[in-house]
Amino acid sequence: MAGESGKGRTVTQSPDGPAKVTITEIAREAGVSVPTVSRVVNGRSDVSPATRARVEDLLHRHGYQRRIPASGDRAALLDLVFNDLDSPWAVEIIRGVEEVAHENGVGTVVSAIHDRAGDAREWMTNLRARASDGVILVTSVLEPGLQDELRRLGVPLVVIDPAGSPASEAPTVGATNWAGGMAATRHLLELGHRRIGFIQGPARLLCSRARLDGYRAALDTAGVPVDDTLIVPGDFYHESGFTGCNRLLDLAEPPTAVFASSDQMALGAIEALRRRGLRVPEDLSIVGFDDLPEVRWSAPPLTTVRQPLSDMGKLAARTVLGLARSVEPASPRVELATELVVRSSTAPARA
Repeated sequence: MAGESGKGRTVTQSPDGPAKVTITEIAREAGVSVPTVSRVVNGRSDVSPATRARVEDLLHRHGYQRRIPASGDRAALLDLVFNDLDSPWAVEIIRGVEEVAHENGVGTVVSAIHDRAGDAREWMTNLRARASDGVILVTSVLEPGLQDELRRLGVPLVVIDPAGSPASEAPTVGATNWAGGMAATRHLLELGHRRIGFIQGPARLLCSRARLDGYRAALDTAGVPVDDTLIVPGDFYHESGFTGCNRLLDLAEPPTAVFASSDQMALGAIEALRRRGLRVPEDLSIVGFDDLPEVRWSAPPLTTVRQPLSDMGKLAARTVLGLARSVEPASPRVELATELVVRSSTAPARA
């Protein structure tokens, strides 16, 4: 079957014709953008007559036909792909995607590829078999060959919190991680804390690096030197928060507050304090990041940066469904606002 759809998708010819060529290659040959080729293929009027004639001539010479989506004018099945599924924030994103999918009568397939090439290739094989009409990739990386295969198949891709440089031309959805990191650190500074520990997330993730940069920026703005001994590694999960907090507490001059760049690590840090007979916030103030549902019930309730995870899932789903209908997003990169939520795990620094 022939195929084409929105930005970055491909137009393919019948199986009996010559080798398939992507919209990107057609656009390059015509000297126009990929969206322009997509508009021509979909019969839209907002293309100049000369450009339309040039693109149509190339499409005709290559023998292209327009791909018809599985359910006519809308996607019928979305693939939602995570690196791991054993995190509460994954549930929040799934909830947002499912809400939009349900509203549109679209099915959702959830997968985990664990950053392993074999898992990713198996997922791609399954995707081809079920003829998915859109992919939402969450904090994961697809090797270039698989990205090329998605484009060849004409399957639109949207990335939530890209791990690194996102797939070429793929729209991305994220949160204001830098601003959130700065707000969390500024809150602790305003409480009088000057030795503020930071437990970072995986360095490969853009969101992790942005939160660290926000932490550094807040200290710099307040005239507080950045002490690299107060920055310890983590991976967003409980155990690394527990380990990181213990490492900070073992310093000759431990911090009076800790900003953990995920709620799960913040809960791990609270457990490290409990096992030492220390109290939050009397002995150490703690701030997390995410505002997962359970942190309002932690002991004490956690001060954190609210990340709109469910809304990120909703926006990604709407974007990929739009691409499946050849509707271009208003912006290729969208960041939803974060918000500091102050609860009982932070208090003024003791003299």
